[in-house]
Amino acid sequence: MDFGVVLQTDPPGWRTVQLAELAEAHGFSHLWTFDSHLLWQEPYVLYSQILARTQRLTVGPMVTNPSTRDWTVTASLFATLNEMFGNRTVCGIGRGDSAVRVTNGKPATLKEVREATHVIRELANCRPVDYKGSRLQFPWAHSSSLEVWVAAYGPLALKTAGEVGDGFILQLADVDIARWMITSVREAAAAAGRDPDAITFCVAAPNYVGDDLAHMRDQCRWFGGMVGNHVADIVARYGDSGAIPSALTDYVKNRQGYDYNEHGRAGNTHTAFVPDEVIDRFCILGTAEDHIAKLKQLKEIGVDQFAGYLQHDNKEETLRVYGETIIPALRDHVVARS
Repeated sequence: MDFGVVLQTDPPGWRTVQLAELAEAHGFSHLWTFDSHLLWQEPYVLYSQILARTQRLTVGPMVTNPSTRDWTVTASLFATLNEMFGNRTVCGIGRGDSAVRVTNGKPATLKEVREATHVIRELANCRPVDYKGSRLQFPWAHSSSLEVWVAAYGPLALKTAGEVGDGFILQLADVDIARWMITSVREAAAAAGRDPDAITFCVAAPNYVGDDLAHMRDQCRWFGGMVGNHVADIVARYGDSGAIPSALTDYVKNRQGYDYNEHGRAGNTHTAFVPDEVIDRFCILGTAEDHIAKLKQLKEIGVDQFAGYLQHDNKEETLRVYGETIIPALRDHVVARS
């Protein structure tokens, strides 16, 4: 299992770069950021600094969307970074939440996600693509290689991930829900004639190492609110039963609204509707042993990477414990002599 870190690009930008360097030092392979240009600083500027100051980290947004930038601009950003730093980027993409809703926009359609995925991937892999009536290609890109991972929750979005994604991003760590969603993505890939085993499965959720459960829950309650934005969209489309597990939908019945000024932040005052039980299921909280036990369950159902959101007050210590204890426990055990 690989391990990633998910950061918000809060100022000062050098703090984000510093945490990325620390993550690499502790054995993490991926550094992800939010991509919401009004709420936080521009991530691609920071990626250039992170890539310059690290040796192995792969960087990318969790997640971008088809609406904020022209698709050719997004592809150019990735291809430029890859040409400069040796193919150490990955593109996470979804329909869009805060990046579009703060400007009174709406999430993109799944058709747009499919088409954007294709255009971004082809251009950033140095291949020509048809776009708006023209055949386009970057004449300066010769070595860039990029995977596009699709974030999804609902049935049709999961189908899209299976049909077009190089990877699938699930932003919650509930083992039962993850099993259902991974199975759905695999079935969609197989039905489309793709190899399900070729898809990378990434679970992303807050991870907090500590022993004060009440405090950890309060620091991570924001996540249930963020996930609730997407779940509310799914319920509006499919209803609250049948198409998706009730374990995912039941808790949003008491949702009263959402203030994007507090999006993704500990202490978000609009997430009181999120019960402790949901936080415990969606996040990974507790001692190192608690983390190891849940991560092993996720690994057993096919999760290839766990990416931990560090939007809490224990960033450095959580990175340290992961590097010294948790990540080694999830590696395949190899002995020097047998």
